Amino acid sequence: MPYKTLILEVADRIATVTLNRPPVNAQNAELRAEITELFDVLSDREDVAVIVLTGSGKVFSAGADIRERPNLADTAGAYGRHNRLVRESYYAVLECSKPIIAAINGPAMGAGFGLVMGSDIWVASEDAYVSMPEINVGLAGGVTFLQKYFSRSRARRMFYTGMKVTAQEMYRLGLVEACVPANELMPYCMEIAREIASKSPIALRLAKEAARMTEVMPMREAYRYEQGNTVALSKTEDSREAQRAFLEKRAPVYVGR
Repeated sequence: MPYKTLILEVADRIATVTLNRPPVNAQNAELRAEITELFDVLSDREDVAVIVLTGSGKVFSAGADIRERPNLADTAGAYGRHNRLVRESYYAVLECSKPIIAAINGPAMGAGFGLVMGSDIWVASEDAYVSMPEINVGLAGGVTFLQKYFSRSRARRMFYTGMKVTAQEMYRLGLVEACVPANELMPYCMEIAREIASKSPIALRLAKEAARMTEVMPMREAYRYEQGNTVALSKTEDSREAQRAFLEKRAPVYVGR
Protein backbone atom coordinates (compact mmCIF):
# COMPACT_ATOMS: atom_id res chain seq x y z
CA MET A 1 0.00 0.00 0.00
CA PRO A 2 1.18 3.63 -0.47
CA TYR A 3 2.46 5.36 2.66
CA LYS A 4 2.07 9.06 3.42
CA THR A 5 4.92 9.43 5.91
CA LEU A 6 7.34 6.70 4.81
CA ILE A 7 9.27 5.95 1.65
CA LEU A 8 9.95 2.29 0.85
CA GLU A 9 12.46 1.08 -1.73
CA VAL A 10 13.32 -2.59 -2.25
CA ALA A 11 16.21 -3.79 -4.40
CA ASP A 12 18.56 -6.77 -4.23
CA ARG A 13 16.81 -8.08 -1.09
CA ILE A 14 17.48 -4.80 0.75
CA ALA A 15 14.56 -2.64 1.90
CA THR A 16 15.33 1.02 2.52
CA VAL A 17 12.75 2.71 4.76
CA THR A 18 12.93 6.50 4.97
CA LEU A 19 11.00 8.49 7.57
CA ASN A 20 9.44 11.24 5.46
CA ARG A 21 7.51 13.78 7.47
CA PRO A 22 9.21 17.14 6.90
CA PRO A 23 10.73 19.18 8.24
CA VAL A 24 12.10 17.03 11.09
CA ASN A 25 10.29 13.68 10.78
CA ALA A 26 8.40 14.22 14.03
CA GLN A 27 6.34 11.18 14.92
CA ASN A 28 2.58 11.63 14.96
CA ALA A 29 -0.13 8.98 15.13
CA GLU A 30 -0.14 8.50 11.36
CA LEU A 31 3.61 7.95 11.13
CA ARG A 32 3.59 5.51 14.03
CA ALA A 33 0.71 3.52 12.57
CA GLU A 34 2.53 3.32 9.24
CA ILE A 35 5.77 2.19 10.93
CA THR A 36 3.89 -0.59 12.71
CA GLU A 37 2.18 -1.76 9.54
CA LEU A 38 5.24 -1.54 7.29
CA PHE A 39 7.63 -3.40 9.59
CA ASP A 40 5.05 -6.14 10.11
CA VAL A 41 4.81 -6.43 6.31
CA LEU A 42 8.59 -6.46 5.84
CA SER A 43 8.87 -9.23 8.43
CA ASP A 44 6.90 -11.47 6.06
CA ARG A 45 8.27 -10.38 2.68
CA GLU A 46 10.43 -13.12 1.17
CA ASP A 47 12.15 -10.66 -1.17
CA VAL A 48 13.55 -8.70 1.81
CA ALA A 49 16.54 -9.96 3.80
CA VAL A 50 17.64 -6.79 5.57
CA ILE A 51 16.30 -3.29 6.21
CA VAL A 52 18.06 0.09 6.27
CA LEU A 53 16.14 2.71 8.28
CA THR A 54 16.93 6.40 7.83
CA GLY A 55 15.33 9.85 7.76
CA SER A 56 14.69 12.33 4.98
CA GLY A 57 16.47 15.67 5.02
CA LYS A 58 19.08 16.39 7.68
CA VAL A 59 17.20 14.93 10.67
CA PHE A 60 16.67 11.25 11.44
CA SER A 61 13.69 12.02 13.67
CA ALA A 62 13.09 14.80 16.19
CA GLY A 63 10.92 12.43 18.22
CA ALA A 64 7.28 12.84 19.15
CA ASP A 65 5.18 15.55 17.56
CA ILE A 66 4.48 17.59 20.68
CA ARG A 67 1.46 19.19 18.99
CA GLU A 68 -0.49 15.98 19.65
CA ARG A 69 0.05 16.19 23.41
CA PRO A 70 -2.07 19.08 24.77
CA ASN A 71 -5.51 17.51 24.24
CA LEU A 72 -4.70 13.95 25.28
CA ALA A 73 -5.24 14.49 29.01
CA ASP A 74 -8.69 15.99 28.43
CA THR A 75 -10.21 12.94 26.71
CA ALA A 76 -10.86 9.67 28.52
CA GLY A 77 -8.74 6.87 27.07
CA ALA A 78 -6.80 9.17 24.73
CA TYR A 79 -3.49 8.83 26.54
CA GLY A 80 -3.86 5.06 26.74
CA ARG A 81 -4.44 4.81 22.99
CA HIS A 82 -1.55 7.18 22.32
CA ASN A 83 0.88 5.24 24.53
CA ARG A 84 -0.18 1.95 22.99
CA LEU A 85 0.53 3.29 19.51
CA VAL A 86 3.93 4.55 20.63
CA ARG A 87 4.82 1.17 22.14
CA GLU A 88 3.64 -0.82 19.14
CA SER A 89 5.59 1.27 16.64
CA TYR A 90 8.76 0.67 18.67
CA TYR A 91 8.11 -3.03 19.07
CA ALA A 92 7.27 -3.44 15.38
CA VAL A 93 10.87 -2.38 14.73
CA LEU A 94 12.41 -4.32 17.63
CA GLU A 95 10.50 -7.53 16.83
CA CYS A 96 10.91 -7.38 13.05
CA SER A 97 12.21 -10.71 11.76
CA LYS A 98 14.79 -9.02 9.52
CA PRO A 99 18.04 -7.37 10.65
CA ILE A 100 17.72 -3.57 10.69
CA ILE A 101 20.53 -1.08 10.11
CA ALA A 102 19.86 2.41 11.47
CA ALA A 103 21.47 4.99 9.19
CA ILE A 104 21.44 7.94 11.60
CA ASN A 105 21.63 10.84 9.16
CA GLY A 106 21.12 13.58 11.75
CA PRO A 107 19.60 14.22 15.17
CA ALA A 108 17.68 11.26 16.65
CA MET A 109 15.78 12.62 19.61
CA GLY A 110 13.36 10.99 22.05
CA ALA A 111 11.19 8.55 20.12
CA GLY A 112 13.54 9.03 17.16
CA PHE A 113 16.36 7.61 19.26
CA GLY A 114 13.90 4.91 20.30
CA LEU A 115 13.69 3.73 16.68
CA VAL A 116 17.48 3.60 16.57
CA MET A 117 17.55 1.54 19.77
CA GLY A 118 15.04 -0.87 18.24
CA SER A 119 17.45 -1.49 15.35
CA ASP A 120 20.26 -4.04 15.23
CA ILE A 121 23.22 -2.11 13.82
CA TRP A 122 23.82 1.63 14.19
CA VAL A 123 25.82 3.84 11.82
CA ALA A 124 25.95 7.63 12.24
CA SER A 125 26.87 10.61 10.12
CA GLU A 126 29.33 13.04 11.66
CA ASP A 127 26.64 15.66 12.30
CA ALA A 128 24.26 13.26 14.06
CA TYR A 129 23.51 13.19 17.75
CA VAL A 130 21.06 11.42 20.06
CA SER A 131 19.16 12.66 23.08
CA MET A 132 16.15 12.06 25.30
CA PRO A 133 14.90 15.65 25.71
CA GLU A 134 11.52 14.89 27.26
CA ILE A 135 12.51 16.66 30.49
CA ASN A 136 12.68 19.92 28.50
CA VAL A 137 8.93 19.79 27.74
CA GLY A 138 7.89 18.70 31.22
CA LEU A 139 7.81 14.96 30.51
CA ALA A 140 9.93 11.98 31.57
CA GLY A 141 10.30 8.94 29.35
CA GLY A 142 13.04 6.79 27.90
CA VAL A 143 15.27 5.89 30.82
CA THR A 144 14.34 2.22 30.37
CA PHE A 145 16.23 2.25 27.08
CA LEU A 146 19.02 4.65 28.04
CA GLN A 147 20.12 2.42 30.92
CA LYS A 148 20.45 -0.51 28.54
CA TYR A 149 23.07 1.20 26.40
CA PHE A 150 24.80 3.79 28.58
CA SER A 151 26.45 3.69 31.97
CA ARG A 152 24.27 4.41 34.98
CA SER A 153 25.71 7.89 35.37
CA ARG A 154 25.54 8.87 31.68
CA ALA A 155 22.02 7.47 31.24
CA ARG A 156 20.72 9.41 34.22
CA ARG A 157 22.50 12.60 33.22
CA MET A 158 20.89 12.32 29.77
CA PHE A 159 17.51 11.62 31.34
CA TYR A 160 17.64 14.44 33.88
CA THR A 161 19.07 17.10 31.54
CA GLY A 162 18.17 16.14 27.96
CA MET A 163 21.87 16.36 27.04
CA LYS A 164 23.00 15.50 23.52
CA VAL A 165 25.47 12.72 22.76
CA THR A 166 27.32 13.31 19.50
CA ALA A 167 28.05 10.71 16.87
CA GLN A 168 31.75 10.98 17.70
CA GLU A 169 31.05 10.23 21.36
CA MET A 170 28.81 7.30 20.43
CA TYR A 171 31.64 5.91 18.31
CA ARG A 172 34.07 6.34 21.22
CA LEU A 173 31.65 4.43 23.43
CA GLY A 174 31.30 1.64 20.86
CA LEU A 175 27.59 2.27 20.28
CA VAL A 176 27.85 2.88 16.52
CA GLU A 177 29.72 0.87 13.89
CA ALA A 178 31.09 4.01 12.28
CA CYS A 179 30.92 7.79 12.34
CA VAL A 180 31.24 8.92 8.73
CA PRO A 181 30.75 12.04 6.60
CA ALA A 182 27.12 12.52 5.57
CA ASN A 183 27.77 11.59 1.93
CA GLU A 184 29.33 8.29 2.99
CA LEU A 185 26.55 7.20 5.36
CA MET A 186 24.24 5.35 2.98
CA PRO A 187 27.06 3.71 0.96
CA TYR A 188 28.56 2.41 4.22
CA CYS A 189 25.19 1.09 5.40
CA MET A 190 24.42 -0.48 2.02
CA GLU A 191 27.76 -2.30 2.07
CA ILE A 192 26.80 -3.91 5.39
CA ALA A 193 23.30 -4.61 4.06
CA ARG A 194 24.62 -6.37 0.95
CA GLU A 195 26.83 -8.60 3.09
CA ILE A 196 23.88 -9.54 5.31
CA ALA A 197 21.60 -10.10 2.29
CA SER A 198 24.07 -12.62 0.87
CA LYS A 199 23.43 -15.05 3.75
CA SER A 200 20.92 -17.87 3.96
CA PRO A 201 17.40 -16.47 4.52
CA ILE A 202 16.47 -19.17 7.01
CA ALA A 203 19.73 -18.78 8.93
CA LEU A 204 19.24 -15.01 9.04
CA ARG A 205 15.73 -15.38 10.42
CA LEU A 206 16.90 -17.64 13.23
CA ALA A 207 19.97 -15.47 13.88
CA LYS A 208 17.78 -12.39 14.31
CA GLU A 209 15.39 -14.29 16.55
CA ALA A 210 18.26 -15.61 18.66
CA ALA A 211 19.87 -12.16 18.99
CA ARG A 212 16.61 -10.75 20.34
CA MET A 213 15.49 -13.66 22.51
CA THR A 214 18.81 -14.44 24.20
CA GLU A 215 19.00 -10.87 25.54
CA VAL A 216 16.20 -11.70 27.96
CA MET A 217 17.09 -15.33 28.78
CA PRO A 218 19.41 -16.70 31.47
CA MET A 219 22.75 -17.65 29.92
CA ARG A 220 22.41 -21.43 30.23
CA GLU A 221 18.95 -21.44 28.64
CA ALA A 222 20.08 -18.96 25.98
CA TYR A 223 23.03 -21.16 25.00
CA ARG A 224 20.79 -24.23 24.78
CA TYR A 225 18.33 -22.23 22.70
CA GLU A 226 21.08 -21.31 20.23
CA GLN A 227 22.27 -24.90 20.07
CA GLY A 228 18.72 -25.94 19.20
CA ASN A 229 18.71 -23.43 16.34
CA THR A 230 22.00 -24.81 15.07
CA VAL A 231 20.62 -28.35 15.10
CA ALA A 232 17.52 -27.23 13.21
CA LEU A 233 19.60 -25.32 10.66
CA SER A 234 21.95 -28.26 10.11
CA LYS A 235 19.01 -30.18 8.62
CA THR A 236 18.22 -27.53 6.00
CA GLU A 237 19.22 -27.46 2.33
CA ASP A 238 20.81 -24.05 2.85
CA SER A 239 23.12 -25.38 5.54
CA ARG A 240 24.29 -28.26 3.38
CA GLU A 241 24.80 -25.86 0.45
CA ALA A 242 26.82 -23.46 2.62
CA GLN A 243 29.13 -26.24 3.75
CA ARG A 244 29.56 -27.58 0.21
CA ALA A 245 30.34 -24.10 -1.08
CA PHE A 246 32.89 -23.55 1.68
CA LEU A 247 34.70 -26.78 0.81
CA GLU A 248 34.50 -26.06 -2.92
CA LYS A 249 35.67 -22.45 -2.44
CA ARG A 250 32.69 -20.88 -4.23
CA ALA A 251 29.77 -18.61 -3.36
CA PRO A 252 26.75 -20.52 -2.02
CA VAL A 253 23.39 -20.49 -3.80
CA TYR A 254 20.62 -20.44 -1.19
CA VAL A 255 17.03 -21.58 -1.66
CA GLY A 256 15.64 -20.50 1.71
CA ARG A 257 14.82 -23.93 3.06
